Amino acid sequence: MSSDNNNKISVGGFLVALGIIYGDIGTSPLYVMKAIVGTELITKDLVYGGVSCVFWTLMLITTFKYVYLALNADNQGEGGIFALYALVRQYKSKWIIYPAIIGCASLIADGFITPPISVSSAIEGLKGLDGFADFPVVGVVLGILVALFAFQQFGTNVIGKAFGPIMVVWFAMIAWAGIASIIQYPSVIEALHPYYALKLVTVYRGELHMQHGFWLLGAVFLCTTGGEAMYSDLGHCGKKNIRGGWAMVFICLMINYLGQAAFLMTHFEGKPYMATSVFYGLIPSDLLLFSIAVATAATIIASQALISGCFTLVNEAMKLNLWPNMKVNYPTQMKGQIYIPTMNWFLLAGCIGVVLLFKDSDHMINAYGLAIILNMLMTTSLLLYYMYMKNYPIWGVVLVGILLVSVESAFMVSNLQKFAHGGWFSALLAVVLFVCIFAWYKAKLLREQHLSFMDFTPIIPMLKDLREDDTIAKEATNLVYMSMSTDKTKIDTNIFYSLFRKRPKRADIYWFVHVDISDSPFGTTYQVETLVDKKVFFIKIKFGFKVEHKVNRMFANIVQKLQDDGDVDELSHYPSLRKHDLPADFKFILLNSRISADDEITPYNQFIIRIYRFLKKLSLATHEDFGLEIANVEIETVPINVSKMKK
Repeated sequence: MSSDNNNKISVGGFLVALGIIYGDIGTSPLYVMKAIVGTELITKDLVYGGVSCVFWTLMLITTFKYVYLALNADNQGEGGIFALYALVRQYKSKWIIYPAIIGCASLIADGFITPPISVSSAIEGLKGLDGFADFPVVGVVLGILVALFAFQQFGTNVIGKAFGPIMVVWFAMIAWAGIASIIQYPSVIEALHPYYALKLVTVYRGELHMQHGFWLLGAVFLCTTGGEAMYSDLGHCGKKNIRGGWAMVFICLMINYLGQAAFLMTHFEGKPYMATSVFYGLIPSDLLLFSIAVATAATIIASQALISGCFTLVNEAMKLNLWPNMKVNYPTQMKGQIYIPTMNWFLLAGCIGVVLLFKDSDHMINAYGLAIILNMLMTTSLLLYYMYMKNYPIWGVVLVGILLVSVESAFMVSNLQKFAHGGWFSALLAVVLFVCIFAWYKAKLLREQHLSFMDFTPIIPMLKDLREDDTIAKEATNLVYMSMSTDKTKIDTNIFYSLFRKRPKRADIYWFVHVDISDSPFGTTYQVETLVDKKVFFIKIKFGFKVEHKVNRMFANIVQKLQDDGDVDELSHYPSLRKHDLPADFKFILLNSRISADDEITPYNQFIIRIYRFLKKLSLATHEDFGLEIANVEIETVPINVSKMKK
């Protein structure tokens, strides 16, 4: 989305924002208050303190950090941790790659838990109906998740049109339920005062379990877990639509949270709360089935938004060389909608594992939150660095940093209490994903650091002699090498090895193509340098990190333009074919670097290389990633030295 569109507000954009962005945070009332009160004795300090913490968390983290600060740190209208990373990496600070990788790993780990906990929280409301005490919640949740992930391959534009209206119904319903409860206990509005939040965190201790109130922040944090989606989906909806939508969503959420607090104080003060859901306690019994249906639809929408967000995140990581290449499909004509089959079934397997391992939402809550707070801290670090490099007042950067880091660190510490009770699951997922992404990144660096280049000037007469050597069979009329060199005056030594040493390759025209990824999300540019008139060309192609990288199509367009301008002759150079106006033939040479057998490498680098090779086997072939026709591609393996050779 362009920056112009990003600044426009519309009814359609508002509905899209409701459907795409607010599903996760909008369905949090299903489980947040239940997570806060647990089975503890219901007291004013607990209930008021919990609601007060929710209010100020939504104010400080969601509203101030994401809706105000983060949305201003857009990359040509795009948001998310990778858009922010691409925005700040121009300043050449090496450390910023680590928050980006940790943020990516933790956000994907969160993708394994959000769909199960959201759908389970909605379906478990059926247990409040007569005759549904033994309802097979696990089986129904698994069925919904399998259907949801299976549907991804067909695209979501049809059901996507209904997302906004359904979420309007959802937010209207939770606001209505909250108001009806607040009327019965209007003094609950006092809970918005920060005094109750501070008292819960510093003084409160449970009457039954003697748990200090600070540790309840792990449950409070669940109210803002969808905040990252607002930033990540900035390009889909636009800044003003997100901010306008949040004003309404925030009001509806707080009305419902206050309503749940009023319900607890009215019916359970002085007693432990033992029911399955506080949320469904607000709903009249004759409307319970309808509310469960709406809640289930809302949680499916929340899950869909997170799945789409994971696809987008992984796609951006691939374009930035931070993730193994995977097949990306475009199931519909809807802009920006992608489908990554491998990632889809990987997420489904993880979600099924979560449901079977934890069974119900009460236990899933223990695994939820640890990964996403880590992601938020990473976003904060990059955001503060962006503000500093953009010359925000230093005192402002420091104050914002102290505020956000203090609050989010408190949430991080409180979430650590969940580690032994399920938090280990999301932490383990995040660690495994981090190791894979980090190894991929370091292996790419290792290869790039040990790639060597040589001056192109003495190579040009060698190419001329090779072209004219009739004793060597012609490899192709047009021979195309994918080059790592960004400079027309340099050539990769492994290309030299392939051209002259491994098997001399004679051709009429030589092309050296370098592909680069820009820090901008969109746009495609190219530059053609003629090294030998009509015989040797160096082409530099630059894609935006959100653009589909179809090198073959782009290269064909460039060649056609050169032919139209008379800079190259692309009719067949074979007389028998030329007289029939047949086009010239092309061959692409792709070089796979392999560590030399004579190398001595450290155990650390050995570990990195083993993981890289394993991931490489699972990843998309290079020619498919470039959109090259395999019939015109030859893949060669060439040695590189990454350390001193053995004596």
